[in-house]
Amino acid sequence: MGDACGIGPEVIAKWWCHGGGAAVVIGSPAVMQRAVNWLPDADRPEVVALASLAQHASLQAGQMGVWAPPGLPADLLDASLGQVDVRAGRAAAACIREAVHLAQQGLVAGIVTAPLHKEALALAGEPYPGHTELLQAEGSPSGQAPAPVRMMLANDELKTVLVTIHVSLRKAIEQVTAASVLETIRITHASAQLWGMPRPRIAVAGLNPHAGEGGLFGDEELTIIGPAIEAARADGIDASGPYAPDTVFMRARHAPGHPGEFDVVIAMYHDQGLIPVKYLGLDQGVNVTLGLPFVRTSPDHGTAFDLAGTGRADEASFAQAVRMARLLVAGRKAL
Repeated sequence: MGDACGIGPEVIAKWWCHGGGAAVVIGSPAVMQRAVNWLPDADRPEVVALASLAQHASLQAGQMGVWAPPGLPADLLDASLGQVDVRAGRAAAACIREAVHLAQQGLVAGIVTAPLHKEALALAGEPYPGHTELLQAEGSPSGQAPAPVRMMLANDELKTVLVTIHVSLRKAIEQVTAASVLETIRITHASAQLWGMPRPRIAVAGLNPHAGEGGLFGDEELTIIGPAIEAARADGIDASGPYAPDTVFMRARHAPGHPGEFDVVIAMYHDQGLIPVKYLGLDQGVNVTLGLPFVRTSPDHGTAFDLAGTGRADEASFAQAVRMARLLVAGRKAL
């Protein structure tokens, strides 16, 4: 459901009206009913609070099953729309944990997360800066260190995977090591095989302008990124670079009349990799967490507090996230 004070419930409700179904909403039935009430009368599904997950199989057309996880605040509807609220943070975390629990049991095939608000998550006492880190922690077997994961933002034209994510730029640079770059390449290669790419063409962006220009603008390409690429190639992975960050995304873009040179680009830090994809259109971008033992996708926009409760939220990116999740689930089943 995402943050109850944002647009997550609304985009879910709108998606449901335009071909949704074969899915369970994990969240508050009352919050989802409020979102459904913003829809035109003719489009409104009937919100059904599920007494058990198995009840979903008996739902009729036009019924939206909502499964309330343990830990939902009883006064969640009192949290003001468009405002950061600790109750919304607690609810969002509870929904994520329940989704992971169901996926680990094999009761759901994949997870699509609506946006949460990182400040609300922090107010709720969660030590995680976002979805990716929380999913990583919850998705790891008890007693074991969290498995390495990576964030990918993708649309039909461009796929980018990040070496570092929700940290300051200064910390991100410190976290770009030969080990982290190599691990990102390996995770990307293994994940792409689930999309039907047995040998994906992986381009690795440099960290510095002009990929360091032979060491003139920084030596990370020579001492860190380049050696990681060579190690990946020694593993039989089709990785190349490091390429100049200001041109590699254009070279990789798949567009009419312009077949991309690469299948995916690995970027060193958050904005380096996400700006190119988001520039191509927020309504098409999908966030995918690579390395998890289950499928997880998300729209590439945030909670959009300025739109919450207005009925003007656009569900297109959420719809793309569901489409991508189903494709990835089908790919895993085919292996």
